[in-house]
Amino acid sequence: MDSKHPQYSSGVHNESITAASTDLPPSGPVYKVYKRRFWGLAQLVLLNIVVSWDWLTFSSISTTAAQHFGVTESAINWMSTGYLFAFCVASPVVIVTLNKGGPKPAIITTSALLLVGNWIRYAGTRAGGGIFGVAMFGQILIGLAQPFCLSAPTRYSDLWFSDQGRTSATAVATLANPLGAALGELIDSFWATKPSDVPNMVLYITIIATIASLPSFFIPSHPPTPPSASSTPLHPTDHAPLLPALGHLFSTLEFYLILIPFSIYVGLFNSVSSLLNQILSPYDFSETEAGIAGGLLIIIGLISSAIISPLTDRYKHYLPTIRLLVPIIAVSYIALIFAPASPLGIVPSYVVCALLGAASFGLLPVVLEYLVEITYPLEPELGSTVCWVGGQLLGAVFILIQDALRAGEDARPSGNMRNSLVFGAVLAGVAVPGPLVIGCFGRRVRRGRVDMERGVELVGEPGDVGGGGGGGGNDGVEGETGKGRFGLGVRRYLSR
Repeated sequence: MDSKHPQYSSGVHNESITAASTDLPPSGPVYKVYKRRFWGLAQLVLLNIVVSWDWLTFSSISTTAAQHFGVTESAINWMSTGYLFAFCVASPVVIVTLNKGGPKPAIITTSALLLVGNWIRYAGTRAGGGIFGVAMFGQILIGLAQPFCLSAPTRYSDLWFSDQGRTSATAVATLANPLGAALGELIDSFWATKPSDVPNMVLYITIIATIASLPSFFIPSHPPTPPSASSTPLHPTDHAPLLPALGHLFSTLEFYLILIPFSIYVGLFNSVSSLLNQILSPYDFSETEAGIAGGLLIIIGLISSAIISPLTDRYKHYLPTIRLLVPIIAVSYIALIFAPASPLGIVPSYVVCALLGAASFGLLPVVLEYLVEITYPLEPELGSTVCWVGGQLLGAVFILIQDALRAGEDARPSGNMRNSLVFGAVLAGVAVPGPLVIGCFGRRVRRGRVDMERGVELVGEPGDVGGGGGGGGNDGVEGETGKGRFGLGVRRYLSR
């Protein structure tokens, strides 16, 4: 098998072309990347921004929203919690949609649910001075939309981008989700300074969501030709059967070493983002200051990811990056216990939030792409969707637990969430060892997709994981119509 990387040259209609190795016969495959891929990527970015902004619409102004609806802040927390549970409910449908139809049906479904959910939520906020149940129903519909756009980036980047741009594409689309949360944290507290402002705030967000959703119906569904040798096939019949693929995924130890810490850290981040105002308010910090802290958490994280993702695309140092950032995240959650009560005021909380965001967002796209590498040739959306479900489910559970651990009115200060933060720090520490032991104890972890791009034959050896491992002999990918190493059928284009 040819060991050269795909070469790049300019092509017709200003489209860049990734050609197969010059050693291939004339009948060999030709790989292209198309400029139109950025239209779909931009649409995923817009949808992820809006859907996450919707999630934290009321969290950053929890006190004001509670006054508007005439409910407690714990009831407002259910706006976030119900949204996260809705994610889990929709996820089986998401896996089937992405596996059988690809990214475009998932993007269209996201847009439809966003349109309906946002307008229902606005009606519930406006009618009769605020009808909490109607607003909650709209919020749940929006929650059902999120997994369709949040699980799509790895599949979309695998379908449209070559190996030299996948991590960055996944990062841009995935991290648009926390960018939306940052916008919600920063902007909502300025739009709704008193209870009577809440309906107009929701209206503004609904209009933005409507505008962002409409282009979804016009993006292309797939490229005319694959961008590289390891890319997702363009036709559903070329995909591995879903149930056997899931069976193999759940029988891989390394998948759990990623799944468990991923779920814990995403869950903790979701919980802290939802409760940040309630974490800081007992220390007399305002909703605006809490919003700035939430904005720093996310904006610094986006800057960090913008630096780390291109470097990962270039050097493919997935595991060292993961091993570096995971302990930093755990230390940040420990520091968050002490920051709000610091005599230095709000500044320590800002610093801890910035550090936590930098490590968390720098890690996120690297982990998602590494998961695709070690589970190759399974479909990219399988591992990422399962991981996101774990994170959202634990996020909902952590919000409930940390809300229940809130101190009473007789505490000093009253209603503080120190016990909640200790709970989070303990979980963050428990999650550290998993990623650190990947590849240890004699288990050789292959990066199957990277090897495929380099023309390395995927031959399994005892103790191998990923890219042809799990058994002895040549049980790797055998051909375009043959069986793969797991008997799942071949789903990739090969250089021969």
